[in-house]
Amino acid sequence: MKDKISIGLFGFGVVAQGLVHVLKQTQGDRISIKKICVKDPDKARSLPDSMFTLDEDELLLDEDINLIVELIDDAEASYRIVKKSLQAGKQTVSANKKMLAAHLDELILLQKEHHVSLLYEPSSCGSIPIIRNLEEYYDNDLLQSITGILNGSSNYILSKMTGQGIDYAEALHQAQELGFAESNPTLDVEGIDALNKLVIITVHAFGLYVSPGNVFSFGISTISAQDIRFAKEKGRKIKLVGQVRKNQDNTLSMYVIPRMVSQEKYIYNVEDEFNGVVIKGAFYDKQFMFGKGAGGFPTSSAVLSDITALGYDYRYEYKKMKLQNRLEFSNQGIVHVYLRYAVESDFALFRFEEIRERYSSAGFNYVTGLITLENLQQIRTQLSGRNVFLAEI
Repeated sequence: MKDKISIGLFGFGVVAQGLVHVLKQTQGDRISIKKICVKDPDKARSLPDSMFTLDEDELLLDEDINLIVELIDDAEASYRIVKKSLQAGKQTVSANKKMLAAHLDELILLQKEHHVSLLYEPSSCGSIPIIRNLEEYYDNDLLQSITGILNGSSNYILSKMTGQGIDYAEALHQAQELGFAESNPTLDVEGIDALNKLVIITVHAFGLYVSPGNVFSFGISTISAQDIRFAKEKGRKIKLVGQVRKNQDNTLSMYVIPRMVSQEKYIYNVEDEFNGVVIKGAFYDKQFMFGKGAGGFPTSSAVLSDITALGYDYRYEYKKMKLQNRLEFSNQGIVHVYLRYAVESDFALFRFEEIRERYSSAGFNYVTGLITLENLQQIRTQLSGRNVFLAEI
């Protein structure tokens, strides 16, 4: 890339404003933002009006702009912008994990076809440089699993429910007030955000792209004080956890589910808006990465890291996708779960391989046992709107 980086910025929300602030503090005049594309012409902003435009082509077709940074919430618009940027031969940074998880296989091919680089470190774990480490340090076939708290908003909610005894609604409200959760928190609390991040991480960890729709995920929106109390009685905390693991038959298992975490686990003490990722491999056992996973400045710092990396012509090599011994995705794995339910018709959806414990009372019914990921994936859409809570033990 040229000595000077001229940025065309899409979006001016919390992360984009954080990026502007960080650039002013750290980069001098080597990196500058030339133009910012927004969708609301009337919103009051902290920069001069001349910096803004409603026309995306004003950025994408400007030959002086050599880097596009896309920081918008709309996944469809994000896909259109990133695709046009790559096709125009511009280096690109994106933080939109929903868009990336849905289109990453195509975007990898576009980078190769147009000889440009797309970086997206901020899409996965906020300030934790998980993708760069998977690309560079763990660029071998020793990885066995990656397990982590990948969503800061849901972790904040669970921390407050467990530590302060407040209910779900109040904890969610606090997360929204602090800017950790959106006004519509569905992606966070239903596990979808964590799933999208897991899909992206899996590409770099194991060289396999798996569509999010094929992976089981379950969130925390139905959690109750009873579930928190049950976990405490067992000496555990409930965390929303994403995991991808390599099986002995050369397959990969992936899922996102609340987990009752015991005290000896690294992620037990990951609280509030922080993320924590455990990388396990042959010979080096477990390594732990920890950092803020939500908030404008942590995410914008990851954006800046990608910008400066592009200044040195850095690109992802997707080394694991080039291995001859490629892995295959499978939902055949078995998990040990706790299921809390209200009515027998809800319980009947679950085909347990083995029931280990069962309790019923007027206001609290639960069962623990073994169930296949395949069964969970088959009933995934039927669980929406039901008064059930599921957690891995």
